[in-house]
Amino acid sequence: MTSVLAEQIEPSATGRPTGRPTGRPTGRVRSGRLARASGLAFGVSMLWFSLLVLLPLAAVLVKSGERGWSGFWTAITNEQTAAAVRLTVGHAFLVTLVNMLMGTVIAWVLVRDQFFGKRALEVLIDIPFALPTIVAGLVMLSLYGPTSPLGVDIANSRRAVFLAFLFVTLPFVVRTVQPVLAELDRDVEEAAASLGASSFTTFRRIVLPALTPAIAAGAALSFARAVSEYGSLVLLSGNLPFRTEVTSVRILSSIENDNLPGAAAVAAVLLAISLVVIVIVDVLQRWVVRRG
Repeated sequence: MTSVLAEQIEPSATGRPTGRPTGRPTGRVRSGRLARASGLAFGVSMLWFSLLVLLPLAAVLVKSGERGWSGFWTAITNEQTAAAVRLTVGHAFLVTLVNMLMGTVIAWVLVRDQFFGKRALEVLIDIPFALPTIVAGLVMLSLYGPTSPLGVDIANSRRAVFLAFLFVTLPFVVRTVQPVLAELDRDVEEAAASLGASSFTTFRRIVLPALTPAIAAGAALSFARAVSEYGSLVLLSGNLPFRTEVTSVRILSSIENDNLPGAAAVAAVLLAISLVVIVIVDVLQRWVVRRG
């Protein structure tokens, strides 16, 4: 093996090896350049992404500015629209905080504990993904409406909006945290415990930094899903202006009144808010990981 290595090192004028390989590198891709197959895949991916995401978003932004800055500002500062935005963003933020806590707890139970009915619980968590949201709204109206068998009537109230947001966003943090938690090395936690670390210290210094990116990703998805929700709350909330009307209902009302630029303006505001939240969540999770 020594002779093979010696043949690959070019000697200098003094007879000492310079550390430069004499042969051409084989099987390597030059840095900064994609192979032909990779370049084709990248081009197809960007084309598909543009058709599904970038072009529709660009169309919404262009439509929102159709009436100029004054028309855009008038549309988003309308009292009814502003109330809908405050309700939607505020409840989406609260629901995201709840999901970050409860989603992590549920994922921990599913990964670290064994109990009867665990498989059934795994299936139930995914129901909000599979169930049409309008059906979910009808079910919640039956359970928490005027004819509730539980004696709980929250229809046409802001609590109904909060409940609907909770239902549709339940799986996101659970499903992003669960696989990461399952892959964690338990030996590290056991070593920390053997060195005298408490359970809380082990969780804070070892487990939480590893879970933070997954929690942040689930939180961003949860917030974005709540902001855009319509079907599960349209029956339960009553869509009362200044009380329970959310932005998705407000956008639909603008479209029905043939006010497409106004609807696009509200959609552009939601897009900007979602982007800001995603950036903030990413910064916070990086900070938590560094603090570890």
